[in-house]
Amino acid sequence: MLSLSAVLEPIHEDLVKVEDSLKSIREVHVNHLSELLDYSLGSSGKRIRPALTLLSGKLYNYNLDCLLPMATAVELLHSATLVQDDAIDKSAVRRGRPTVNDVWGEEKAVLIGDYMFAKAGELCASTGNLRVIKLFSQTLATISIGELDQAFNAFNLEQTREHYLDRVAKKTASLFMLATESGAILSQASERSVEVLREYGYNLGIAFQIVDDILDFTGTEEELGKPVGSDLAQGTLTLPAMLLLERYPEDNPIRRFFRNRGDMDNKNRVIDMIRNSTIVQECYDFAANYCTRACQNLNLLPEKASRQALMNLADYIVMRKK
Repeated sequence: MLSLSAVLEPIHEDLVKVEDSLKSIREVHVNHLSELLDYSLGSSGKRIRPALTLLSGKLYNYNLDCLLPMATAVELLHSATLVQDDAIDKSAVRRGRPTVNDVWGEEKAVLIGDYMFAKAGELCASTGNLRVIKLFSQTLATISIGELDQAFNAFNLEQTREHYLDRVAKKTASLFMLATESGAILSQASERSVEVLREYGYNLGIAFQIVDDILDFTGTEEELGKPVGSDLAQGTLTLPAMLLLERYPEDNPIRRFFRNRGDMDNKNRVIDMIRNSTIVQECYDFAANYCTRACQNLNLLPEKASRQALMNLADYIVMRKK
């Protein structure tokens, strides 16, 4: 399997420019703000979302004056959602280090998240493209709805796969769609190509989240950068847990854990049962199916290195371990 750096080679130099843009955002001369931004943005993630904006744009009229601020805005929006997610969930660890809310408190985490949302909006507006600006705002609203849905359904066992997919579409896939669709629009792609890349972003985002939800049970704390089974501990039903509930509808450790939330024996039992069953492979099959859907119309796009990179990225999403 290709490494992520190899997959993203066609835009490597411009991803470095995204990092430089994020660094400039962190360098503000306001008491405590710079420290909070540096902590929130200094831990480099995979940068898949800004990469999607650049790869989509590279298929057509590659104008970095528009694409670079948009790619940075997409990553900034993603980082802001993570900071506020952790505050909402009262998570103590992310990417192997204490969360912003654990170090500075929930109030400051929410406020620095708000600041990053605002800066992301400012960057998006600098493109001067009203369609993309509107899309950015709609995406932020969609993510918020997904977060509210998850919060209101914490520890609710009466959820279906359809409900799960709808939540994933709002919380994760919507941002992938923003990345690919904005890249296409800003590079003056045809409406048909915009739609192809929008569909690619949607399906890739669903696949990405399914794999994330698998790894939450099968990974190690070192790989995940947070405790194993974190979603379950927060009362969030993901696809692996749903399949376990379907398999054992009556006597199930998930039901017992949700009734007695401090019972780590039942939580560990859930993790063991999922790891030692066909559920993991079934979930990977679901993710692979969405990756296939993501790529099925890419042949309608120009035959360029960035198109192949999008296909390779779909393969990477399913095979990744963290």
